[in-house]
Amino acid sequence: MPDPTNTPSPIADPVSVIPMGADFTIRATTPQDKTWIQRLLRRYWATEKILSKGKLHDAIKLPGFAALQHNEPVGLITYEIADNQCEIITHNSNADSGGVGSCLLAAVRNEARAQGCTRLWLVTTNDNTPALRFYQRRDFEICAFHKDAISKARELKPEIPDEGLDGIRVKHEIELEYIL
Repeated sequence: MPDPTNTPSPIADPVSVIPMGADFTIRATTPQDKTWIQRLLRRYWATEKILSKGKLHDAIKLPGFAALQHNEPVGLITYEIADNQCEIITHNSNADSGGVGSCLLAAVRNEARAQGCTRLWLVTTNDNTPALRFYQRRDFEICAFHKDAISKARELKPEIPDEGLDGIRVKHEIELEYIL
């Protein structure tokens, strides 16, 4: 059992994760967001169906947080909580920098803590070096390597491309975790 004096108190309000001076807001997604979420998921993922460790997730139905700039969506993170663990399913930012991705991640981290989770985790593909950099810079650790997982995943999701970022062949899943 964690020591309550050593556990950070959760911040339930996602607005509190935004740095002073930022020109965007973070809020929980709502059913009214479905149209733009579907458009974003199809743009970045080709579908709303996201596969991780052999499990197919319908990301449009998952809880999440949206980043809005001038009332227009500029980022989205979706997640699923099960067995005291929170898995990040999708995480996208239309902004190249400015903290949108970090603030979305902080909102999920805080929500996971508030829900009593002990672990925040995700999988990415071996070609996704930007994601590997992003999460490791935010204290996530590589905890597992799932050899040839993508080769098997194509049976469930054939739209996964053979070649990914920087011309790297997409074959494996890399699991990262952050212990809460």
